[in-house]
Amino acid sequence: MARSQSASLDRKKFFGDPVLVITIIALIIFLALFILYPLAMLLMDSVMERDTRLYSVEPLVNGEKIVYVSEKGEEISDNRSPVCVILTSPTEGVGEKIVSLYSSTGLFAGRATMNDIEQGKTVYLKTVNSKDKAVYIAMDQLTQVQETPQTYKTNGRVIKKMDGIEPADLCIKLHEDNWTLDAFPRIFSDYTFNNALRNTLLLGALTGFGSLLIGLLFAYVDVYVHIRSRVTKKLFDVVSLLPVVSPPFVLSLSMMLLFGRSGLITRKLLGIYDSDIYGLWGIVIVQTLTFFPVVYLMLKGLLKNIDPSMEEASRDMGASRWKVFTTVTLPLLLPGLGNAFLVTFIESVADFANPMIIGGSYDTLATTIYLRITGGTYDISGASAMAVVLLALTLILFLIQKYVLEKKTAATLTGKASRGRMLIEDRSVRYPLTVLCTLVSVFVILMYIAVPFGALFKLWGRDYSLSFKWFEQMFREGGWKAFKDSFVLSIIAAPVTALLSMIISYLVVKRKFKAKGFIEFVSMLAMAVPGTVLGVGFIRGFAGGVFRTGFLQGIYGTGLILVIVFVVRSLPVGTRSGISALRQIDKSIEESAYDMGAGSGKVFMTVTLPLIKDSFFSGLVTTFVRSITAISAVILLVTPRFLLITCRINEYAEKGEYGVACAYATILIMITYAAILIMNTVLKYFGTSKKIKGEVK
Repeated sequence: MARSQSASLDRKKFFGDPVLVITIIALIIFLALFILYPLAMLLMDSVMERDTRLYSVEPLVNGEKIVYVSEKGEEISDNRSPVCVILTSPTEGVGEKIVSLYSSTGLFAGRATMNDIEQGKTVYLKTVNSKDKAVYIAMDQLTQVQETPQTYKTNGRVIKKMDGIEPADLCIKLHEDNWTLDAFPRIFSDYTFNNALRNTLLLGALTGFGSLLIGLLFAYVDVYVHIRSRVTKKLFDVVSLLPVVSPPFVLSLSMMLLFGRSGLITRKLLGIYDSDIYGLWGIVIVQTLTFFPVVYLMLKGLLKNIDPSMEEASRDMGASRWKVFTTVTLPLLLPGLGNAFLVTFIESVADFANPMIIGGSYDTLATTIYLRITGGTYDISGASAMAVVLLALTLILFLIQKYVLEKKTAATLTGKASRGRMLIEDRSVRYPLTVLCTLVSVFVILMYIAVPFGALFKLWGRDYSLSFKWFEQMFREGGWKAFKDSFVLSIIAAPVTALLSMIISYLVVKRKFKAKGFIEFVSMLAMAVPGTVLGVGFIRGFAGGVFRTGFLQGIYGTGLILVIVFVVRSLPVGTRSGISALRQIDKSIEESAYDMGAGSGKVFMTVTLPLIKDSFFSGLVTTFVRSITAISAVILLVTPRFLLITCRINEYAEKGEYGVACAYATILIMITYAAILIMNTVLKYFGTSKKIKGEVK
């Protein structure tokens, strides 16, 4: 009884707060429209084949009386029932088709009735043009060929004004949707797809194991080994964070500059003239160096939470360091290792930029989907089916990682270590591990140094004299516009994402309502959606409007859709950060504000948000960095109206103009690090952990 009364009171309190209700409804609409809907359209395209047919409109324009029928082909008996006309296809064996007439061309175009026709209202024939856009042609204009550029001859060619065509040759193009699963057997029998699928799985496995080994090495050295040199310690910290905040394809450019056929190391130092770093191993090396910091950050926290007394007890019983690691430390880490491996595997199979630049003939699913759409075949159903397979792969791994391995990791390692750990001083352990980390660190630093020098040398591999010619060419060929467009779009997306993330985090942690699970899951879902898949989904979802009604079609090809993609891609990162921060805030702080009469909006803006402003600022900069360095999700959506830095780098790298690509990448790295420096400065002086002057020591 008390429980039901409490639930009833919570419901009254919930619905008595209009700001909260409107916010939740708006969030659900946003998440459904810009995350679930594009994926649903992608799935629909994969199970739908579209046949294009031509139908003659000669009966409507030859002066004879137009016969109006019902949707069943019967004569109209009720003036208020929808009316149709019968069109005949000139294609042999197709026959006739009953086509509905419409009384308006808006979002909800009403089907015309005999009353509309008798009252002289404008009545339209709804067709689909060659660009897959719904077109309404007025019935009274069908006799005026010069004003109907979306009508077709029997051979499918668009009729132009000067054609002077006879009514007998006038046709309308219609699309007919047939639901079928034929696309999946077709792609699974396609060698290109099967090869790309095998390549993707192999690449993910190799990158996952490589990242796991290096990440575990750095985490173990950081937590267990006493590093006496502060410079070495700082070097390890910098290297382990460099790839996290850098553009995703910088290391690919470096690999080509250092180890390619004109590479500084392979050709200049070693005299190797036939070096080939394109393909599987080139991608594996680049992705491993890009993703191992993610593993490092995950395992570092887990290792710190292991109670050192368990390991020291084994040491006291005579076990060697290796024995302790394999029998005590490693078993405790196994769920975390599996979690880290799957995260890296997902990142690897979803990666587009590195395989595109350094993959050569080694195709992955992400690049195959892109080429299937842009390579001239324009196989939408095939590309959609491939995208669904890639999405299913990443989604299954994401669910396992999030709902199975994360829980096991949390259950195995609970709380913090009971006391400080005695760091390893043995030279036999300290020296080899430190040397290994140093070698990796020097290699990564060398890779990053190669990019700005690649932009400064006149001709890499031939003339190493310094010059600013590549920077000049970059700015001469649209560089200013690329930086302006990328900066403006990213700076718009950043505060929107940060605020949305904090609102979602607040609702998930601090509020109880039925749709909470839906909001949390969908906001995190974008983490499992590869960028290429999301890009294809947005194309199919908004190119013809929502459900091809024309609604929201205006955002397609604009900067708004790019901003929305940036927001969707960065939402999971900000949401996870916000949830972690909010769970550390006692609910009594907010309840006291509610007791004083403040609404949910007032409490969030004046109490909750100031307490989590560190997470807000962090989400702000993270979104900006992720947006300005994004490529996979936007490369299919960007139009000539907007030039993005990442797309320009990809374009110049594909043309072999690595100097200009490096010039773009150099400035992009400077922008991202400047943003991070600003964030650290803001958090230092204005964050919740800022030092208070004059505090008692």
